[in-house]
Amino acid sequence: MKQTHQITLASSTVVSGIGVHSGDSVKMALYPADADHGIVFLRTNLPNGVDRLIDARHMNVAATELCTVVGDRNTGAVATIEHLMATLSGLGVDNVLVEIDGPELPIVDGSAAPFVDAIDAVGLVATEAPRRALRIRRPVRVDAGKAFAELTPHDAPLRLDVEIDFADSAIGRQRWVHESHPRAFRRDIARARTFGFMRDVEHLWKAGFALGASLDNTVALSEDGVVNPEGLRFPDEFVRHKLLDAIGDLALAGHPILGAYRSYCGGHRLNFAVLEALFSDRANYELVELAPRREHAASNVGAPAFGNSLR
Repeated sequence: MKQTHQITLASSTVVSGIGVHSGDSVKMALYPADADHGIVFLRTNLPNGVDRLIDARHMNVAATELCTVVGDRNTGAVATIEHLMATLSGLGVDNVLVEIDGPELPIVDGSAAPFVDAIDAVGLVATEAPRRALRIRRPVRVDAGKAFAELTPHDAPLRLDVEIDFADSAIGRQRWVHESHPRAFRRDIARARTFGFMRDVEHLWKAGFALGASLDNTVALSEDGVVNPEGLRFPDEFVRHKLLDAIGDLALAGHPILGAYRSYCGGHRLNFAVLEALFSDRANYELVELAPRREHAASNVGAPAFGNSLR
């Protein structure tokens, strides 16, 4: 699949399940979309009977507490979009209409793997339209106590370097570096599941979160370690899932990013904050058109080829 041209689905596909926070049953359908359509949510089954279109862009983010929410909670919003957004970004999909009849995407098994499987079942097609990307021109950084997130120039598909540091010995300090490529996403990131602590459950329930969480869709941790009888999918599944979330949140930039992302003890709030910082000044980035790849000399094999800046 040529990543220099925009990509969409070859056919529609459906994923159903419950929302991890709402506990509500939901049906989500993914449809092919035309070039330059982007990722757009069509929220149906609203109380007022009026469907709502919501662009999956950073300016439409309504909340980042425990999950990422786009839209307006009063007129129609969609929560927990990060796993699907990570899947679309990780597989290089540019244009999709996501029709959903509830307030939250299905959590399925807590990872992006079910979304990957659904898309693989129908396949992808390239359009004639060239792909555009955001090239980072100047470093941007957001700090929150010991935590930070930053985007820096790096003339290649997004490189992510994510580190977490938990006092709990079952997690501890973990780090994973990911070079964006569909094969690496499938192999290293897609199957990493969301996780939570048993000690937080009652507090989360009272706050209206985790109402649909179970051992079928969440890695649960007690004082003695992982509760799930099957254990972990990766020894460092926790940081891989944090990286998955970061891919999904950064996809709200609206275009693939040519740059490097680094975070320490980050999460949805910092992922979103660094996008806000990026877009706060037009000098921080430029929009470029990805040129068709040319034959390179042996010393330059794999080097990115860019067209003219659209800045």
